[in-house]
Amino acid sequence: MSTQTATPSSPAMTGERSSLLRLYLGRGVLAVAWALAFAGAHEHVDAVAITLLVVYPLIDAVSSLIDYRAVPDGSERRVTVLNGALSALAAIAVGLAGAGGEAPVLRVFGAWAVISGAAQVIVGLRRRGPALGKQWPTLISGGLSVVVGISYNIQAAGDNPSLDVLSVYATGGGVWFILQALLLGWKSRQLRSRTI
Repeated sequence: MSTQTATPSSPAMTGERSSLLRLYLGRGVLAVAWALAFAGAHEHVDAVAITLLVVYPLIDAVSSLIDYRAVPDGSERRVTVLNGALSALAAIAVGLAGAGGEAPVLRVFGAWAVISGAAQVIVGLRRRGPALGKQWPTLISGGLSVVVGISYNIQAAGDNPSLDVLSVYATGGGVWFILQALLLGWKSRQLRSRTI
């Protein structure tokens, strides 16, 4: 049964909503934890900072794989797997960019933020039905990621590029994922109360 034809209270849609809730909540908490770790470790682009920079896109890559497996049908699956592959490549690229300092890291991270954000918007639009809570947090987060990614590339071309902004980016993304999880949880409770 595809996500487009499943009713909001069908077992398939309930399972999909539950899987996405766990995924979004876990991803949000990991993003906030990463932001806290990176905030205290990026003063110099050393081995610890580069490792953390590599880890962040890998979180997105693994999350995309889990998302792909959690949602067995739906047109968004191709976008999800493509985003996962691009995030894995971004992890390699940002690791290599770390040798050049802040500006190259911001360029790579910014480019990845644009692509990943665009993918998030596409997936959110394809999941906009009432059963998955309209996906407003996902859409807002993806749109902001595109805008912020562009701003990182502008900042990288300036005189004083700084990686401070990456902790803010991860915190914001984490909060939006947690909000999406809460919205899915609220939707699940609402639908359960209707069937009692």
